[in-house]
Amino acid sequence: MANQNHLDLLQQGVTIWNGWKKEHPQTIIDLSKANLSRANLSEIDLSGVRLYRARMNEVLLYRANLKGARLNQARLNRGDLSEADLSGAFLSEVNLSKALLYRTNLSRALLSGALLIEALLYRADLSGAQLYRANLSESHLYRTNLSGAYLNEANLNRAHLHEADLMGADLSETDLSEADLRDANLSGANLRGADLTKADLRGANLSGVNLQGAFMDNACLDETGWSTVNQNKANVIDTG
Repeated sequence: MANQNHLDLLQQGVTIWNGWKKEHPQTIIDLSKANLSRANLSEIDLSGVRLYRARMNEVLLYRANLKGARLNQARLNRGDLSEADLSGAFLSEVNLSKALLYRTNLSRALLSGALLIEALLYRADLSGAQLYRANLSESHLYRTNLSGAYLNEANLNRAHLHEADLMGADLSETDLSEADLRDANLSGANLRGADLTKADLRGANLSGVNLQGAFMDNACLDETGWSTVNQNKANVIDTG
């Protein structure tokens, strides 16, 4: 449960909170299960703070520092976390559906089982992030950095990955059906057993990709893409 003293301090505003936190760098701050929905916490320092199961629906965390924060099972759906720093944060089973994550730093974050349905992740940094079995269906990942990310068994059905960087990412057994991967960088990615049914891969960089056992029925690729698919033994049932 949340520490009431910490909650009372937070209610005094971001400026007072940040000043206090700076003066008490070794204090373990616990805001677990706190209700912070619709709060304006822009530029707040919540780095390393415990926020397990916190209710933060529609919260404003613009440019907030959440580096290394514990947000497992927290509800942040429809929140605005634009340009926030969540690098190395613990976000397993967090709900970030329809959240705004423009240019948000989620590098090396732990997002296993997270809900990111219809989330707006334009130009976000998810490099090296753990997204095992995360649900990113219909999410917007235009020019997002997912290099070296672990997305195995994730749901990216109908996701918008136009020009996304997926170099060296683990996408094994991932659902990428009907995903927009035009001009995406998939070089060196592991797509073993992935579902790319009806995916749009025109202009995508598929050099060094492992497509063994991947399903490509009705996928849309250019000539270079099809050459790579044929070389890497993907399962092509019907290309239309």
